[in-house]
Amino acid sequence: MNTAAAGAARETSAAATVDAVYRAESRRIFATLIRLLGDFDLAEEAMHEAFRAALEQWPADGLPANPRAWLISAARFKAIDQLRRQARFEPLADDADPPDSRTPPDDDGEFLEDDRLRLIFTCCHPALAGDARIALTLREVCGLTTEQIASAFLTAPSTLAQRIVRAKAKIRAAAIPYRVPEPEQLAERLDAVLKVIYLVFNEGYSASAGPSATRPDLSAEAIRLARLLRELLPDPEATGLLALMLLQESRRAARTAPDGSLILLEKQDRSCWNREQIGEGLALLQWALTGRRVGPYALQAAIAAVHAEAADAASTDWAQIVGLYDLLVRLEPSPVAELNRAVAVAMRDGPAAALSRVDALLERGDLADYHLAHATRADLCRRLGQTAEARAAYVRALALARQGPERRFLEGRLQELTEQGHEEG
Repeated sequence: MNTAAAGAARETSAAATVDAVYRAESRRIFATLIRLLGDFDLAEEAMHEAFRAALEQWPADGLPANPRAWLISAARFKAIDQLRRQARFEPLADDADPPDSRTPPDDDGEFLEDDRLRLIFTCCHPALAGDARIALTLREVCGLTTEQIASAFLTAPSTLAQRIVRAKAKIRAAAIPYRVPEPEQLAERLDAVLKVIYLVFNEGYSASAGPSATRPDLSAEAIRLARLLRELLPDPEATGLLALMLLQESRRAARTAPDGSLILLEKQDRSCWNREQIGEGLALLQWALTGRRVGPYALQAAIAAVHAEAADAASTDWAQIVGLYDLLVRLEPSPVAELNRAVAVAMRDGPAAALSRVDALLERGDLADYHLAHATRADLCRRLGQTAEARAAYVRALALARQGPERRFLEGRLQELTEQGHEEG
């Protein structure tokens, strides 16, 4: 191989490595830079500058022993240089070179593991509005797009963007510290943090948009953060949330076919469910249920446990699931919980018993733009033989769905109804 070809090969290899490091580590690097620099925008700009530097240096110098640490130090160097220039100081001396890629710089190793947890607590400070806390954390800590967060909130992307901008301004103006709060302050911040972690998990477990049904990186990050949180605060609800996520995550391998298409719960091969995660989830749930209070995450974990313990779909105890949803709706009312309860009622009592409940939810308007509500109505109508109404509801669900596998599933259902109509005709 000639010199030019070898150089091109090194550049291609380095670019692939930088891309892989960015996908795996960028949010952790960003969280650490927030701690070091104290500014969201400066940290993000410095991080991207460091990755650009890596693209230039790594092909010539080789991959550093600790790429994340190298990037953090390079970003810190660039941020300090920028701050000095902005303050009209002299630029850094010519001999103050960026970190040598062959020698891993100090990476503040004792802090890296929980920097994202620190950042979550910063973003969930009580000085920020409730919705802004969650939106900011999902955007800045976890790297979700504004559109993905808006889908989780069932609101407009422009509204979410405004909340994020205002939240950042509030953090700067109020000088909100970057740290995990003292033990006596943890309780008032816990609910928002738990909600953030679960929203991250949900985006990973069932992506709001894109070509894939899931984003395993987000689910794994949510579970990791939940473990850190439980170590910090062994609270029943924190434990219940970890149990819930493990029980749901245990089904991942069975939820999609090799071609990426969705497999509904009743059709899944339960031998593919992760028994280790189920065992850990059940043990955590048992601990959570022994507390003085049982919260919504523990109740949802109990529902997931009923599914996990059923040998097959036919043996699922739907009466118990409906009873648990009754408790959940009373404890923490939400239209999505009511929708899920209606699905359980349909499985226990038949589709007719649930259709009026779903219609009432849609008439209230809370779920008018929620594709799963229309998909649920379509399925109930289909099972009742109400083909025209089922088709209309599937069309509405398809218009709202943005995830590739879900869209293909809905299109398949519509095709089945069309073929059934031709046969009947």
